[in-house]
Amino acid sequence: MSEGGAALRIEIWSDVICPWCYIGKTRFDRAVERLGDEIALDVTYRAYQLDPTARPGVTEPVTEAYSRKFGGPEQAAQVISRVTAAAAEDGIDMRLDRALRANTVLAHRLLWWAATPDCPASQSAVQDRLMRAYFTEGDDIGDPERLAALLGELGVDPAATVDFLSSDSGTDEVAKEIERAGEHGISAVPTFVVNEQWAIPGAQDVDTFERVLRRLAERQ
Repeated sequence: MSEGGAALRIEIWSDVICPWCYIGKTRFDRAVERLGDEIALDVTYRAYQLDPTARPGVTEPVTEAYSRKFGGPEQAAQVISRVTAAAAEDGIDMRLDRALRANTVLAHRLLWWAATPDCPASQSAVQDRLMRAYFTEGDDIGDPERLAALLGELGVDPAATVDFLSSDSGTDEVAKEIERAGEHGISAVPTFVVNEQWAIPGAQDVDTFERVLRRLAERQ
């Protein structure tokens, strides 16, 4: 594949508030690092909303959101404990006790922007920074000013980020990406769709990602 073969086109449907998406991205990135130049990859992140009902501009502790979703504080604590332990095995300091649930449309618009030539930061870098802000630092990823500050750390002019978010740019495109997830039958994330033909569901381990990517590259 490294000698003139077409790149594997990988679309990763995920949400920046999804803990398994953070774990999955970390493992996927490590598999890609292992592969080096062996396989050419064209990776794009696509929008998916775990909680489309979250009100824009409003936050709440994730512990409260999880309590509603999983049937009470005790069940929520068990889920948080399990996912935190899994994240720690991959070197992620996941602090869901301080995380703030927020609407993720603005974050997804920034990720769409990062895939265009107009944004100097890469999608992967933006995804990493937003997830760390949410899961580890307890930041409000639904606040335009905070988002501008976070992208500023990646070399993006904060004023340009604010201007972008103040416009309608990326709004329709993000909505279409979310719609495409349904067309693909994606109901859980992360989901890795390769060449619009094969789907790799969930946060697979590094060895599995590496093995599957090699196999798909051979088929191609």
